[in-house]
Amino acid sequence: MFSWLLRIASACLGPAQRYARTRKDEDGGDNGGGVADGLLWSRDLGRHAAGEFSFAVVQANEALEDHSQVETDSAATFVGVYDGHGGADAARFISDHLFAHLIRLARESETVSEEVVRGAFSATEEGFLTLVRRTQFLKPMIAAVGSCCLVGIIWRGVLYVANLGDSRAVVGYLGRTNKITAEQITRDHNACKEEVRQELISRHPDDSQIVVLKHGVWRIKGIIQVSRTIGDAYLKRREFALDPSITHFRLSEPLRRPVLTAEPSICTRVLSLQDQFVIFASDGLWEHLTNQQAVDIVYKNPRAGIAKRLVNTALKEAARKREMRFVDLKKVEKGVRRFFHDDITVVVVYIDHELSGEKCFCS
Repeated sequence: MFSWLLRIASACLGPAQRYARTRKDEDGGDNGGGVADGLLWSRDLGRHAAGEFSFAVVQANEALEDHSQVETDSAATFVGVYDGHGGADAARFISDHLFAHLIRLARESETVSEEVVRGAFSATEEGFLTLVRRTQFLKPMIAAVGSCCLVGIIWRGVLYVANLGDSRAVVGYLGRTNKITAEQITRDHNACKEEVRQELISRHPDDSQIVVLKHGVWRIKGIIQVSRTIGDAYLKRREFALDPSITHFRLSEPLRRPVLTAEPSICTRVLSLQDQFVIFASDGLWEHLTNQQAVDIVYKNPRAGIAKRLVNTALKEAARKREMRFVDLKKVEKGVRRFFHDDITVVVVYIDHELSGEKCFCS
């Protein structure tokens, strides 16, 4: 799958491998080598182009709305975390199409760049809106389905990260005193952030309801917290307006202009010897752990099973907040679990610089 990267790098390397599609029902049920444990399934450790990786997913919703993937060959690594809402249709669509768009656009431009990544996001958004248009008559609520989208690409010693929504990528790097330090390299597109609210107000100066404090939570149009997504068609185009009798998604007035966007924030980082690993995770993890707490856990513990350790630490904190035992939380069934925590997806990608230098800068 990464043959385009091989040609770009002028390297004679093998074909890409799909190491993980982190859902129970993918890859014939083997989760790309993952192991299931009730509502949590994981892969302790796998290889990627510049090191090793670990992933874990825990389900809270009645139907899991998270999708994610790790794609790699000897020259490059791709990580995607897609946190769906309103259903899994958008997250599933991203998992099936964004990587393919990235391959196509990189082949056409003969490189990987921010422009290529931005184009892959745009093509995925347009593809999903086309699907909504085609199926809305039979499945009208698909217009209210959307997904956050977090993508990381490591190629030739450079990390490209793009995101929509509030999933997060955090780098663990060694500072001057050789102490591990967390650096968030994504921006949370969530109305709880003052800068996001100001951005929305500046774009909609004539709309006093563009952000509303509802039950102590800031929401866009009183409905949704994230400001950038794939999908959520009814908040982007009038043609996808929902029946006003559906109160949960009712707009106070017809849509005059898009209130959400699919324009990603993109960060390009040349990996240094101080960069030790990157944590890619949906917001379910960050609701319970700070960036520094997560980085400390990864740095101080063995690699094998580290993503599962992060998920379990978050679950223990969720249980503590509800004054219950972790063992009792684990007995709570999916659906009801959502009252305690969200679906959580974590992918930890270690950077082994001896591999990074040997394989990612080849020519």
